[in-house]
Amino acid sequence: MQKDSYRHKGMRRRLIDTLRQKGITDERVLAAMGLIPRHFFLDKAFEEHAYEDKAFPIGNEQTISQPYTVAFQSQLLDVKKREKILEIGTGSGYQAAILGSLGARVYTVERQEALYVKTKQLLSFFQMRNLRCYLRDGTMGLPEYAPFDKIIVTAGATEVPEALRLQMKVGGILVIPVGEKEQIMYRIRRVSETEWEEEERGDFRFVPFLGGINRNSGFQPEK
Repeated sequence: MQKDSYRHKGMRRRLIDTLRQKGITDERVLAAMGLIPRHFFLDKAFEEHAYEDKAFPIGNEQTISQPYTVAFQSQLLDVKKREKILEIGTGSGYQAAILGSLGARVYTVERQEALYVKTKQLLSFFQMRNLRCYLRDGTMGLPEYAPFDKIIVTAGATEVPEALRLQMKVGGILVIPVGEKEQIMYRIRRVSETEWEEEERGDFRFVPFLGGINRNSGFQPEK
């Protein structure tokens, strides 16, 4: 495991200042991002750039989102301690670690088997007992643990999967980017068993939200 040096912590403080300047106001989110070492979630080659406000490749045609996007989605979720949150698209694990450090009970799913294996091992380093990883098709959600207080999607969907709408509690929030080449960030609140309110919260660009499971590591899932 890499080290988290005073230099890294200084770079994180500068990143937090940048996020404030860009309009992130949730101090709990900023504190969590100041605590979690982003360079742990990147290849060593990108370590010098880990605290720039940029996305980077993590393999399997996936990226770690830029810090502003992570902060923005986390702020939209309005995370409360002990809330049950479903994350679709574990990726590097960075967003899951932020949610876990905010005190949520995080259920995160990844469809890329190689990423799932690598990231589950990395997240175990943080010893967050409130964070669970699953190899699943994210379009189906995680019905056996539904309903969820909050759901976050970290890939660009062409539409909102019905399964995710139905796995929200009444009063729950879904944050999801929707669109083809570019996406609009939606914050969707379930107001009753049959009604949802949608708000548009700006333009973003994500990797595509795909269904199915890509088995590419030889990993044998636990029974």
